Amino acid sequence: MPQHKEFTVQVEPAKEAKNGRPSIGPVYRSIFAKNGFPAPIQGMDSCWDIFRMSVDKYPNNRMLGQRKIVNGEAGEYVWQTYKQVYDIVMKLGNSIRSCGVGEGGRCGIYGVNSPEWIMSMEACNAHGIYCVPLYDTLGAGAVEFIISHAEISITFVEEKKIGEVLKTIPGTKDFLKTIVSFGKVTSEQRETVENLGLAIYSWDDFLLLGDNNQYELPVKKKTDICTIMYTSGTTGDPKGVLISNNSIVSLIAGVRCLLESVNEALDAKDVYLSYLPLAHIFDRVIEEYFISNGASIGFWRGDVKLLLEDISVLKPSIFCAVPRVLDRIYSGLQQKISSGGFIKNKLFKFAFSYKQHNMVKGHKHIEAAPLCDKVVFNKVKQGLGGNVRLILSGAAPLAAHVESFLRVVTCAHVLQGYGLTETCAGTFVSIPHEMDMLGTVGPPVPNVDVCLESVPEMGYDATTSDKPRGEVCIRGDTLFSGYHKRPDLTQEVIVDGWFHTGDIGEWQTNGSLRIIDRKKNIFKLSQGEYVAVENLENIYGLASSLDSIWVYGNSFESFLIAVVNPNQHALEQWAAANNVDGDIESLCENPKVKEFILADLKKIGQEKKLKGFEFIKAVHIDPIPFDMERDLITPTFKKKRPQLLKYYQDVINKMYKNAK
Repeated sequence: MPQHKEFTVQVEPAKEAKNGRPSIGPVYRSIFAKNGFPAPIQGMDSCWDIFRMSVDKYPNNRMLGQRKIVNGEAGEYVWQTYKQVYDIVMKLGNSIRSCGVGEGGRCGIYGVNSPEWIMSMEACNAHGIYCVPLYDTLGAGAVEFIISHAEISITFVEEKKIGEVLKTIPGTKDFLKTIVSFGKVTSEQRETVENLGLAIYSWDDFLLLGDNNQYELPVKKKTDICTIMYTSGTTGDPKGVLISNNSIVSLIAGVRCLLESVNEALDAKDVYLSYLPLAHIFDRVIEEYFISNGASIGFWRGDVKLLLEDISVLKPSIFCAVPRVLDRIYSGLQQKISSGGFIKNKLFKFAFSYKQHNMVKGHKHIEAAPLCDKVVFNKVKQGLGGNVRLILSGAAPLAAHVESFLRVVTCAHVLQGYGLTETCAGTFVSIPHEMDMLGTVGPPVPNVDVCLESVPEMGYDATTSDKPRGEVCIRGDTLFSGYHKRPDLTQEVIVDGWFHTGDIGEWQTNGSLRIIDRKKNIFKLSQGEYVAVENLENIYGLASSLDSIWVYGNSFESFLIAVVNPNQHALEQWAAANNVDGDIESLCENPKVKEFILADLKKIGQEKKLKGFEFIKAVHIDPIPFDMERDLITPTFKKKRPQLLKYYQDVINKMYKNAK
C-alpha cells in the first residue's frame, strides 16, 4: 500500500502464503479508530437497550409517523412518541408471551415497512425472541422455507400478505401456531385459519390478549441472537444469518464515531424516510441508529410511484437508497435538463461545471458555488424535501457518473457504502467532501479490521505495493454468529476469525477501497483464457448507452457475448440523430442499434485496454430491465447468473450461431 494514504492505518503487517492458504496483505482500520475501536454507550448491551434508553431520554420525541388517509387522500404525517410506542410494545410483548413464545422463541414479521413492523420487532427485542423477517422476493417457496427452517411459531403479517402465509400450510403447520394481522382479519380468513388448527388475531384484538398477564423481561446479553436474517444468494436455499445484539450495538458505535469525526453527527432532530425493506440488514441497522438518537422515522405508503410525494411531505434529513432509486432520480433529472430549452440547458451545464470544478479542488459542497445552489440546484434540493443533508447508497455498486452528478446537484453529501448481512451492513463508507473517492466504497467504518487475501488464480496480489488487490476479509464485533443450522457454510467463510466476503477489492492511495470483481464469477474460455466476468461488467457498465449488462461465456466457446438493458434516453437520442424510427421495443430489434451498442462497448474496451478475448462479439438488447419478477436478480440487485442463463438460453444459442 502506498504510504501517502489518509483514511486508514496499518495495524498488522502482510503475511506470506503458508499451509496452503494464499498470502495476506497488511491489516488496516479506519484512521478514526487508530487508538482503538469505539465502545458502545455504557449500558447499551442489546437492541432492547437501544430503544429503552431512548424512551428514557426522549419520551416525548416523535418516533414513528404515517400519513393520515382521509377520504382516500393522504395528508400530513401523524406521529407516535417514543413513550406511546413503548406502551404498545409492552402490550405486544405480554401478548406474545401469552401465546407460549418466550426467550429464544422465533417470531416472523412479514410486510412492508410500517410502525407495526417496528413495534413487533421491539417486542421481540424486549423478550429475547428472535425476530425473523419474511419476504417473498427471495423466490417462490421462500416464506415457507424460512418459517420451517427458523421454526417460527408466531408471525406478524401485513393484511394483504395473510393469504401468502396461508399458502405455506400444511408445509409449516408443525411450527406456525399463531398469525397476527397488522390490521383487520376477515371472517373468511378467521374460518380458514381456525379450520387449519391455527389462531389468528387482528392487531387490536392481539394487543388485548396479554392484558391480564405481566411478564418480566429477561436479561439480555451481548452475545444473544436478536435476529435471523435470511439472505438470497444467487443459488440454492436462502441462508439464515444469525445476528447478535453485539453486532448491532457495535455497528452503531462505529457509525456514531465516523459521523462525529466528519462533523455530520445525527441528533434527535433528524428525520428518516423508511422505505427500503426492513427485512434487509441495511435498513434495519439504519433505523436502529436513528432510534438510538431519539430521532424520527416516517414511513412511505408502499408505492414507489408515490415515493417523491412522501419525501416532499416528510422532508427527511437523511435519505438512504439503493443505486436503482438513485439511477431513476438521475435519469429523471437528465430528461428535465435536456427538455428545458437552450438557455436553461447552458445555464445548468455552466453551473454544474463550475461547482464540480471547485469541489474537485477541495471546496466543501456548501462553499463551492452558493449562488449556483440558490439559482440552479435549489429545485433539485426541494424535490427531495429541502432538508436532505446526507444521501447514503448501499446494497449494490453506484455508477461513478451518477454519484458525481448527484454530489453536485443535490446540495448534499452523497456517500457510497459497502457491507453484507454477515457484516451487519456497514463495513465501508466514503467520506464527505472527498471527491477522489468517487467510484469507491470509502475506507473501513471504525469498528472493523480489513485485509485483502491474494487470489493467485485470478492474478490478484494483496501484498504488492502498487494497488494491492485481493479478496476482502473482515474481522470485528459486527460479524455474524454463523449460518443457522449450517455450520459447514460458516466454516467455509470464517477462517481464523476472518470473514471472507467473496468480493475482490483494490486499495486506493487514500485508504478507500474499490470493489472490482467477485471471486466466484470466473470462468475459462475454450482457448484457456480466464475471464473475470464481474470486472468486465463493471467496465462495460460505463457505456452511456446501457443501464445494465450481463456478460456470458463458457469453456466451449472462444468469445464473449452479452445481454444488455439499454438506456432509453440515450437510445432515443441516437435514433433521432440517425433518422431511425420506432418505439423502444422496435429499436431494440434493429440491427443498426445493435451495431451502435457494440461500437460503444468496443470503445470502452479499447479505452480500458481490455485483452482481445475480453471484447464482446454479440449483444441481445432487452428493453425490460433485469428484475426480481423473472427471478433474474436478487433483492439487492445482484445478478442471478444461473437463472439468467436459463431465461436467455435460446437467445444465447442464436447469438453464438449467428456470430460464428
